[in-house]
Amino acid sequence: MQWSQQISFLTVEVTANAGNTVGLIGGSEMDDLQMKSTRLYDAIDARRDDLIALTRDLIRIPTLNPPGDNYLEICEYLARRLKKSGFGVEFVRAVGAVGDSDAYPRWNIVARIEGAHSGECVHFNSHTDVVEVGRGWTFDPFGGELHDGKVYGRGACDMKGGLAASIIAAEAFLQNYPNFSGAIEISGTADEESGGLGGVAYLAEQGYFAPERVQHVIIPEPLNKDRICLGHRGVWWGEIETFGEIAHGSMPFLGDCAVRHMGAVLDEMENTLFPALAKKRTDMPVVPEGAKQSTMNINSLHGGANEPEPDYTGLPSACVPDSCRMVVDRRFLLEENIAEVKGEINAVLESVKAKRPNFTYELREVHSVIPTMTDRDAPVVQTVAAAIRDVMGVKAELVVSPGTYDQKHIARIGRLKNCIAYGPGILDLAHKPDEYVGVQDMIDSAKVMGRALETLLTPRN
Repeated sequence: MQWSQQISFLTVEVTANAGNTVGLIGGSEMDDLQMKSTRLYDAIDARRDDLIALTRDLIRIPTLNPPGDNYLEICEYLARRLKKSGFGVEFVRAVGAVGDSDAYPRWNIVARIEGAHSGECVHFNSHTDVVEVGRGWTFDPFGGELHDGKVYGRGACDMKGGLAASIIAAEAFLQNYPNFSGAIEISGTADEESGGLGGVAYLAEQGYFAPERVQHVIIPEPLNKDRICLGHRGVWWGEIETFGEIAHGSMPFLGDCAVRHMGAVLDEMENTLFPALAKKRTDMPVVPEGAKQSTMNINSLHGGANEPEPDYTGLPSACVPDSCRMVVDRRFLLEENIAEVKGEINAVLESVKAKRPNFTYELREVHSVIPTMTDRDAPVVQTVAAAIRDVMGVKAELVVSPGTYDQKHIARIGRLKNCIAYGPGILDLAHKPDEYVGVQDMIDSAKVMGRALETLLTPRN
């Protein structure tokens, strides 16, 4: 069944505020589907305790990245769970991808179940890796503690709660629609937090997200349960290295301090580049408000000799540093192009060179991603917006993420444009101490996902 046939009973009402909020009004067929949906929603409500237990189990597998701990363990856990529901399971190691090694193999899982009739495939993709714990926790980061209707732990909202919600949604749907049309896929993938090269990018290169195989993708990232994320800003990471001449620290006039040269670069950025970036604005519905402009973060800065080993207790030697390295994290807008982004950094460095004697540098690209944004009227957008309206009684807010996620690989490598991020969790909690996901948010999001499956994979009669 083609997309136009699947959602032909929907009409779209776009409000006047820049087209960022979509409400959907259904006809008589919507009423019939509403009655069917009640059984599905009841089935999801009945799985509340199971959803909590699943989320807690996933959090308790510490899939820290870097370095990439326990990827196989979490894939094996998911395989046991999904096989019980009738899914066929495939383990895919991203052999040769960045980060893959015998010590830390990049394992991914792809589970698929075919319906009783031909049709389209809906794919739920969640990354299984989590970032470092950091300081400031009052809950055990890998305890999966349930407190006051929230499950706490590293990765709770980003994004093991979303993974759990998608599994519950699929299982409830299968219980209510054993003769569905098409196919459902659920994947758990590696390395999203470090670029996704050992996860979704590798799978896309192998054809797992080819439009001939998969037609709709929902990524349950934590963008708030009443929002649909259409895409993300672009990113360009560059490493700047300034050079000097080593000398004794008591006679710095005999050397040339690379750190002072980098200080001049920072000063030029403060005076010219940062003010220029603040003036660039986008028509993309990026959240939060501060991300509607171009931004740049100084990701790291290091000058002089390498840091001593952790067990070394002595003092550093007295030397003038002959090298200083800085990594910049530049986030750019759909209205910009990557050549312009690189040119601005080059302009800063050349300006410093023109004013500063003995200034030499190297600029190296570390990573780059082009901005992406799914059309507001794409089938998966309209379907999930209708489901949000039905489940929560609100119009879905269409947003764009300030940072990138794995949609970039699905769109660019997989050539599949009908892709969104939608899931439970509060975006601002991602990577923070005492990260949590609300149980009711997961229930509501699971109902939205289940309703989307109804719309896309069941007949209208």
